[in-house]
Amino acid sequence: MPDTIIPFGPQHPVLPEPIHLQISVVDEVITEVVPALGYVHRGLEKLVEIRDFHQIIQVVERVCGICSMQHAMCYCQGIERMMGIDVPPRAKFLRVIWSELHRMHSHFLWLGLFADSFGFESLFMQFWRIREKIMDIQEATTGNRVIVSVNVMGGLRRDLTSEQMRRMLTELSDVAKELKRLESTLLSDYTVKKRTVGKGVISRDQAVELGLAGPTMRASGVAQDMRMLGYAAFDQLDFEPVVETDGDCWARGKVRFREVLQSIDLIRQAVDKIPGGDIRVKVKGRPEGEAVSRVEQPRGEVFYYLKANGTKQLERLRIRTPTFANIPALLVMLPGMFLSDVPVIVLSIDPCISCTER
Repeated sequence: MPDTIIPFGPQHPVLPEPIHLQISVVDEVITEVVPALGYVHRGLEKLVEIRDFHQIIQVVERVCGICSMQHAMCYCQGIERMMGIDVPPRAKFLRVIWSELHRMHSHFLWLGLFADSFGFESLFMQFWRIREKIMDIQEATTGNRVIVSVNVMGGLRRDLTSEQMRRMLTELSDVAKELKRLESTLLSDYTVKKRTVGKGVISRDQAVELGLAGPTMRASGVAQDMRMLGYAAFDQLDFEPVVETDGDCWARGKVRFREVLQSIDLIRQAVDKIPGGDIRVKVKGRPEGEAVSRVEQPRGEVFYYLKANGTKQLERLRIRTPTFANIPALLVMLPGMFLSDVPVIVLSIDPCISCTER
C-alpha cells in the first residue's frame, strides 16, 4: 500500500504554534516526517543594520514574548562582554529572579497545552489558573505581564523593593503548594501515562548526536543546562540540572514540572543572597568586535552571535533558538507512532516557531 501524505499544521486545533509537518502514513502508522519552516518569517535579524544597538533590545524581546526576558538578557550580555561592561552584582541577581519567573510561566503554559493535547481540559485550566499568579507577579514588579522590558545595557531599568520580594515569595509558596496538588494527576494518572509513556522516545545517544537542547535533552539523561556556565548570578546559587532518563513524552513533562519547583527554589536563593547597591552602570561608546552569548531559555539554549564595527548599528546578529535544535528530533520520534500520537509528541518538545523563524 502506498504512503498517504497528510499535512499537519500550520493551522491545527491542538497547535499553539504554526509548525508545519508533511507526515507519511500507512494504516495510521507514521513512516516519514518532513518539516517545513518559514511560515512566519519576519526578518528581525535584518533590523540590526538600520536600528541603534540599544533599540535592538526591544526587537529581540519580540522574537518570542514568552521567553522575552532571556532573549533580552542574552543580547545585553553579549554587548556588555564586547564593550567590557561590568554589571552591578544586584542587577545580576535581579536578572536571575525575572528570568526564572519567565521560565515558570512558560512551563505552566506548556503544561496546560500538553494536557490539552491529550484531551485533559480540566488539567489544562488548572495549570493556567496557577500561571496567572506568576503573570500577576510580573505585572506588579515590571508593569507588564509578558514582555517585561527590564534589561538595558549595563544592568536593569527597574529594581525590586524588600516588600515586593516578600510578597513574591509568599505568592510563590502558594504556587508550589497548588502545583504539588497536581503532581499525581500529571505524573501518575492512568490516562496521562497511556498517552505519554513510551511515546516519542529519544535515547541519550540520539539526543547527543542530534544536538538537542533544554528539557528535551535533559529528559533523555543529558545533564546540559546553560545556567551551569554561571552567567548572571547563577554561579552564586545552588543549582543542578533536572534530569530524567526515559526520553519519552512523560519524561519531558516530568522535567518541566520539576523545573518549575526548581525555579521557585532559585528565586528564594536569589532573594536571600541579593546584595544592595546600584542596578545599572552608565554605558559610553559603541560596541566593536565580535561576541557570543548563551543563555538557558525555558526550551533550552539560545545562542547569540554579535558583530559590531564601532557604529551605532550592529553589523550582524545571528540567533539560534532551542526549537531549531529540537525540530530534527521529530524525525526520529514520530516514525512508527500512530497518527493520533502526533499532537502529544510534537508538543512534548515545546515548539516555538516564532523563535525559530524570527
